[in-house]
Amino acid sequence: MEESGRSKNQTTPLMFKLIDIYIIKRFLLTFVFILALIMSIAIIFDVSEQIDDFISRNAPLEGILIDYYLNFILFYGNLFSPLLTFLAVIFFTAQLANRTEIVAILSSGVSFRRFMWPYFVSATILAGVSFVLNNYIVPEANKKRIAFESTYVHPYRRSMNHGIHKQLKPGEYIYFDKFNSKNNVGYQFTLEKWEGIDLKSKLFANYVKWDTTDSKWVLENYYIRTYSENREHVVEGKRLDTTLAFTPDEFVGRIEDIQRMDVNELDDYIAEQTLKGSSNVPYYLVEKHSRNALPFSTYILTVIGVAMSSRKVRGGIGAHIAAGLALAVTYILAMKVTTVYATNAGLEPLVAVWIPNILYGILAAYLYIKAPK
Repeated sequence: MEESGRSKNQTTPLMFKLIDIYIIKRFLLTFVFILALIMSIAIIFDVSEQIDDFISRNAPLEGILIDYYLNFILFYGNLFSPLLTFLAVIFFTAQLANRTEIVAILSSGVSFRRFMWPYFVSATILAGVSFVLNNYIVPEANKKRIAFESTYVHPYRRSMNHGIHKQLKPGEYIYFDKFNSKNNVGYQFTLEKWEGIDLKSKLFANYVKWDTTDSKWVLENYYIRTYSENREHVVEGKRLDTTLAFTPDEFVGRIEDIQRMDVNELDDYIAEQTLKGSSNVPYYLVEKHSRNALPFSTYILTVIGVAMSSRKVRGGIGAHIAAGLALAVTYILAMKVTTVYATNAGLEPLVAVWIPNILYGILAAYLYIKAPK
């Protein structure tokens, strides 16, 4: 009897280890399966949309497969990995529930908290991979993908060209009403120089154009006002060739180009654009904070997924998947709404990015408490 008791005590930890390995293996395999399925569908739709551009612009097959679609999978697969993890958890756990395997596991004396352990291990693996991809690998992949897109898919660069405000250095500011990136021409240009609260000089020109030969700016219909000791001095003219501390490249580009920067490059770029007073800084901060918030959401969505699908319900796996998809849609909607508030309504980007995680973290805690024990 004693030997039998010792044998039972020795096999119980082994049984738990086997359960852990079983759950981790099924979790990760289900995630890979769903990722492959979703990415295959996405590629099919993308090919049908881009095939005419590939043919008309003679895109090389190697570039299509490697530079574009391989990096396409890295970017979009990583972008939606928390939601794909959520669907994997729902699908796999609902199968366990329908086969009453969860009932058997909990009835054997395993607590629900202990049952969650292999899920957290799997979520940690996926979140860690996502973090590294977000901050280091995907930006490198995006360089090739975006370069391919710019050459063969939509060969243009969208200019951020309306109401441009920039700080060149402390106390020195420029303004364009509009900048035409195609011709390197600006309209209603102003350059102001300040010392504290005192305006020292102001340059205004109706029209400015970049001279590519001499790397200078050509100002037309300009005037320069300087202020010294309560006196004003005005210089006017029809044309002025001059050098200024900026080039047209600073007004050309796509906000999406920050996707090509790793975490260190992005931090440096944000510091530079903040100094210059760029109006696009909120977009850059949203991108920066999202790279950390999205991997963390893997944990939250994993808890929600297990709590939702661990109970056997009428409708089986289909009901669990339908409920999971509905919840995933609301999560995406919450991310979009808070991002819009950050970029257009002045909401702090860090707060905006983490609000969905906070709200769904509360939901995860509630569902965990209510989950069958």
